[in-house]
Amino acid sequence: MLTLVFPGQGSQYSGMGKDLAQNFPLARQLFEEADDVLGFSLSHLCFSGSEEELKLTANTQPAILAVSMAALRVLQQEVELEPSYAAGHSLGEYSALVAAGVLSFADALTVVRQRGIFMQEAVPVGVGAMAAILGLEGEALEQLCHDAAQGEVVAPANFNSPGQVVIAGHTSAVERAIALAGERGAKRALKLPVSAPFHCALMAPAAQRLEQTLATIAVGPFSFPVVTNVEATLCDQPDRVKDLLVQQVCAPVRWDASIDHCAALGVDRYLEVGPGKVLTGLIKRIARGATLDQVGDVESLKRLQR
Repeated sequence: MLTLVFPGQGSQYSGMGKDLAQNFPLARQLFEEADDVLGFSLSHLCFSGSEEELKLTANTQPAILAVSMAALRVLQQEVELEPSYAAGHSLGEYSALVAAGVLSFADALTVVRQRGIFMQEAVPVGVGAMAAILGLEGEALEQLCHDAAQGEVVAPANFNSPGQVVIAGHTSAVERAIALAGERGAKRALKLPVSAPFHCALMAPAAQRLEQTLATIAVGPFSFPVVTNVEATLCDQPDRVKDLLVQQVCAPVRWDASIDHCAALGVDRYLEVGPGKVLTGLIKRIARGATLDQVGDVESLKRLQR
């Protein structure tokens, strides 16, 4: 059984999607559609934008979505695909929903552009931060966040793989957590180069604004179920999609549990669709023995076809 997985922020790089657009009219048309929908050249941003431009959340989110969908369209044209499920990491959940036919590409693009703006504006630059904590799990991690908070917000934001959790919250609380993690036996604790504290309570203003944006778009039936970040279980009910996407802004990404759920359903193959191999690396540590592939450019497509 095959699950398609779609990356989130952190997978972007300058030049992504360019060779797909140069070699496949379907991909080129998709980037042209993206430029028209957004009213600026997202294609230029993907193909030749600077790393600094691409790191801006309002740019990163539509850029990764567009490249993921370009890769998917080419895949569907070139390779026989019969996915049982799809999943995406944070932003990638929107790509998964487009792949499953639930959201249109144009609507998803519009929403994630706004989502990026809302998330960036929710917390002034410098007030929030995120950090990766390696080697602490469960109660030890919860206790770490509790002790570091001191009246501020700090909480798990991404459960990425066994022993790798990202925390988010007020900058001072995150820094206290980093210091405490070292004292409590964490293998590593390091601050991440991100522009906002995603997937924590500080994102509540963004969630409220996103709810209003989502109210304006249509949701269709599922071609196949999507494993959601919030619940780490299958969703195939269109009437639940918007609520789960709103919750996702403040709730932690339960990626390890999502892959565990897929494995329990009998999934033995994962195909990462989009830029980079971040999810492939995480899944390798969660679903040991599964077949892993990735397609995000022409070379990786050729490897898959061999």
